[in-house]
Amino acid sequence: MLTTTLKSKVISFEEAVSNVPNGANVTIGGLISVLCPEKVVAELEKRYLSTGEPRDLTVITPVRVGWSKTQSTGLEHVANRGMLKRLISGSFNVKEGPRLTQMIRENEIEAYGFSMGTIFHWIRAMAAGESGLVTKVGLHTYVDPRYDGGRLNENTKENLSKVIEINGEENLFYPSIPINVAIIRGSTADESGNITLENEPVTLSGLEMAMAAKASGGYVIAQVKRVVPNDTLKPHDVAIPGILVDAVVIDTDQKQSLLDEDDPSWTGEIKLPLEQVYKPLPLNSKKVILRRAAKELKRGDVINLGVGIPVGLPQLALEEGFFNDVTFSLEHGAIGGVPMGEEVFGAHINPTAIVSSPQVFDFYHYGGLSATLLGFAQIDRLGNVNVSMFNGVFRGSGGFIDIVHKTQKIMFCGTLTSGGLDVAIEQGKVNILNEGKHKKFIPEVEQLTFNAQMALKNKQEILYLTERAVFRLEEQGITLIEYAPGVDIERDILSHIDFKINISQQLREMDADIFNSKREEGRVNGEMGNNKDDYM
Repeated sequence: MLTTTLKSKVISFEEAVSNVPNGANVTIGGLISVLCPEKVVAELEKRYLSTGEPRDLTVITPVRVGWSKTQSTGLEHVANRGMLKRLISGSFNVKEGPRLTQMIRENEIEAYGFSMGTIFHWIRAMAAGESGLVTKVGLHTYVDPRYDGGRLNENTKENLSKVIEINGEENLFYPSIPINVAIIRGSTADESGNITLENEPVTLSGLEMAMAAKASGGYVIAQVKRVVPNDTLKPHDVAIPGILVDAVVIDTDQKQSLLDEDDPSWTGEIKLPLEQVYKPLPLNSKKVILRRAAKELKRGDVINLGVGIPVGLPQLALEEGFFNDVTFSLEHGAIGGVPMGEEVFGAHINPTAIVSSPQVFDFYHYGGLSATLLGFAQIDRLGNVNVSMFNGVFRGSGGFIDIVHKTQKIMFCGTLTSGGLDVAIEQGKVNILNEGKHKKFIPEVEQLTFNAQMALKNKQEILYLTERAVFRLEEQGITLIEYAPGVDIERDILSHIDFKINISQQLREMDADIFNSKREEGRVNGEMGNNKDDYM
């Protein structure tokens, strides 16, 4: 009869990181400022700076980890010469990751930028012991090995994917690699290493990361806020079983966000009165673009929102009375409620559900979304879009490539120009007070994040929405279909596009109510928005 008492898995940070070997493949959980195992990666850096180990690490993370206005956080802790050999991530940030960005630009490390969903699913394939991930997501974009293969500098030579054919159709194949260490985070652990996530705004893929490490005989470190005795956690609350965890480390100061924030509305512990929290948007370019986008929606739509202008749509929906007619989703896992922007992008106020990131991308990849609003940095003569690299700096695509893969209606939202643009909406008209220095409609995009020809082949509906004009992707290219009241088409639109565009024979002025300070509530229709057939 077994009587031995199991040893507690709770150890010190120093002991935990001492088990990270040289040359390890390390997957690190987290999303910008949330779910980041900050004290573990900080201790890992401390060990390297004092001992020179661990060195030559390969770090795999689906999305960038870390955000602070005052100090290095997240992945910046591994941005040391000799410590990091290779980085594989879905997104990057120059401001929050200056050392990491410099190492990539100066060819000090190998670096790959893949789509977020691809990395989440790749890790899941490793967790299942599969030979690799097979996916159509990313074909004919910069992650395709026939283009850039996701390689970010001259030092990065190896292709980590290849094109294969299955039943006569092209797919990308990403062979599995061993995961030697997984560094994840939770809320509560018991002494056996069972982990809960009750305080976390998202769950991401801590379970899959832990399983991927164990499938390779690797080591799993879980950072938590508190530890409770064994047999006190409810089994339904356990997100990561203790059988997958080797070490538990405690950070009693752990907050939901690296910005020292805790908000119980992010996890549904309280429900905020949204109408009291959000004030009406000012009448500006952002509001005009969002109002025009809202005309494309219908009741029951599930809508993904990108960073920047798109994430303001829930605020407009609250203001104009259609918030309860649609559901908002971000790719990180929260569904419903109001998505947060900027530093805590990924968290939702008053979410109705929180599922894992791999599950959300399953939903997106099969075409579960009704529509998406996404930003853009560059658009070219073919209708291709770049959001991942501009001015020679790689930002990454995040979930962008996954989102546009099968979504039937895609709305790219942004101003026509940038860099000093000043626009006033006055008396129902657009007045360009100062034109932007940078043109965003250019002959050829710097990097291919969205392939317009693939979208046409898939019969997706593509709109480009700006504060002064609306364009649609057609077989013959980009077509101008609407212009804002008050603008001169040649002076204010065509002269700021560096290629010839088509002009619809049914060209019309944008609806006047978009530019009014007040409009009637409930703009989402039971059927498709009333602009659907105007330009056929």
